Amino acid sequence: MNNQNKSKKIFLLYTLISIGFLIFLGVMLLTTLKSRNLPSLYTKESSKAVRGSIISADGFHIATTKKLYKAIVNTHYIDPQKKELFVELFSIYSGMKAEDIKKKLSKRKGVVVLSYNIPQKQAQYLKRLAYELRRFNVFVERKDSRTGRTSLHGLSIIESGESREYAYDDLLTPIIGYPHKLEEDGYTYIKGVKGLEKRFEGELQSKQDELSQGPRDVNSYIILNKDSFTKPSINGLDIKLNIPVSLQIRVEKMLDTMKEELEAKQIMIAIMNSKNGKVITMASSNRFSPKNIKRSDYPSLNAAMIEYSFEPGSVIKTITFSILLDKGLINPYDLVNGHNGRFKIGRKVITDEHRFDWLSAENVIVHSSNIGIAQLAQKLSGAEFYNGLKKFGFSQKSTPDLIYEKTGSLPHAQRLNNEIYKATCSYGYGMHANLMQIIRAYSAFSNNGRIVTPKIVYSFIDNYKKEIIIPDEEQIQVIKSTTAQRVKKILIKTVNEGTGIKAKTDGLEIGGKTGTAHIVEKGKYVNKYNTAFVGFANDETSKYTIGVVVIQPKSSQFASKTSVPVFKKAVDIMVEEGYLKPNIIE
Repeated sequence: MNNQNKSKKIFLLYTLISIGFLIFLGVMLLTTLKSRNLPSLYTKESSKAVRGSIISADGFHIATTKKLYKAIVNTHYIDPQKKELFVELFSIYSGMKAEDIKKKLSKRKGVVVLSYNIPQKQAQYLKRLAYELRRFNVFVERKDSRTGRTSLHGLSIIESGESREYAYDDLLTPIIGYPHKLEEDGYTYIKGVKGLEKRFEGELQSKQDELSQGPRDVNSYIILNKDSFTKPSINGLDIKLNIPVSLQIRVEKMLDTMKEELEAKQIMIAIMNSKNGKVITMASSNRFSPKNIKRSDYPSLNAAMIEYSFEPGSVIKTITFSILLDKGLINPYDLVNGHNGRFKIGRKVITDEHRFDWLSAENVIVHSSNIGIAQLAQKLSGAEFYNGLKKFGFSQKSTPDLIYEKTGSLPHAQRLNNEIYKATCSYGYGMHANLMQIIRAYSAFSNNGRIVTPKIVYSFIDNYKKEIIIPDEEQIQVIKSTTAQRVKKILIKTVNEGTGIKAKTDGLEIGGKTGTAHIVEKGKYVNKYNTAFVGFANDETSKYTIGVVVIQPKSSQFASKTSVPVFKKAVDIMVEEGYLKPNIIE
């Protein structure tokens, strides 16, 4: 009986031991399989690359990107005994008022964003402060009552986005364009919408963000050793322009003054090196601040130099004359009947502002005779006229550096066989062009009959400051060198004796042609005008093609009283800035 009881006790003891062992194994298995939020021994840090800058020819940063950061703190982890210390130190490092920080901290418990717009330099200081605050135990560990886990959260400085800055406000707008903000994963990016910002979006945008990963120290900072990995940031390319800030500012101020004086809707000007196409000024009186675009700015957002297509008027007479002269169809000394200022072709009556009986073919240009050029143009076939204008670049893109160009239009070759269309097109009606197309065409007269392509951007600059210069476009021979030289002399005569006389500047070779054209509204010509003056200003070494368009001046409808004075003031500025040196002895 005793042995039986003893056996039962031993069996019971083994059973309890077995059960206990199974429970122990089960707990160990659960502990092994269960996910535990142990701190990782590795960490990673990343930093966003930024958009490239737009830099002037004289080295000034016109458009730059500024990185923005936000500062976040969790109030639960601030040691109450050291809260004042945190406030004082954050105020010193961030520049924020201590009172404002206290208000933010008292408004809510938990995660508080102290600032969304911390500049990059201050962010670096604050990151260092965050490290020191942890080191001096300003933040304390807290236990989660639900999970029982402890954690520590300090001051976090996180990249929040980027801001595009324009140091000179409205300078070079609308050519430079403007950006929009886009948000992706809580980060604000910049994307170009118009102008150079849009055209070179692919070059300007950042290429690769910085990434570092590896073992961490007790404060969760990365340890850089053989087990760590780093990938450098590659920012977007900087774009360097051919346009200097010093010249651009002065020309823009002059246009602002002249816009008021002429009571014009807008004035625009472009100045281009006739030898290589480098545009050194591209300015409009209608500009905007890219950082603060208002509804009233909407009409100014378009780059009118390429996006405003208009009937150019008499500046086209020079091109018509060049085509005729190049084909040997006229001689500068041929006599043309002025019909005393009134001439009928078909059903259309053509008139001249000044009445002439007879005048030489070259004086048709000098004195801007509609009747004279209309008769001379009849010597061209429709195909010859159309192909000639096309060769000069009309109805085609003028520059690769801007987008949304309105390339204008030409009457079809067959239509130009009609004597009326041929006549009106000869003096710039029935066709449309923009300022840069006209300037490109006129470059032929100072460049031995070759037209150059307007070039705004000079080069790209990469992360390592290596400059990638953009090659010049191929020059196109549109007329013979002898033709160009002859037309050039006629344009100089036009300034010395004709409609462009107010552009004359002693010691410089100045030539050009005026143009005035009615404006069409709702399909009808109205009593409003655009005026233009396009020509050149040369000294012994430098040659520049310059074009001015004044849109709807109220003070006068004549280019000689509107566009020519603007041209003259621009030349005077170029002399003062050293781009032209008057030393030519006539």
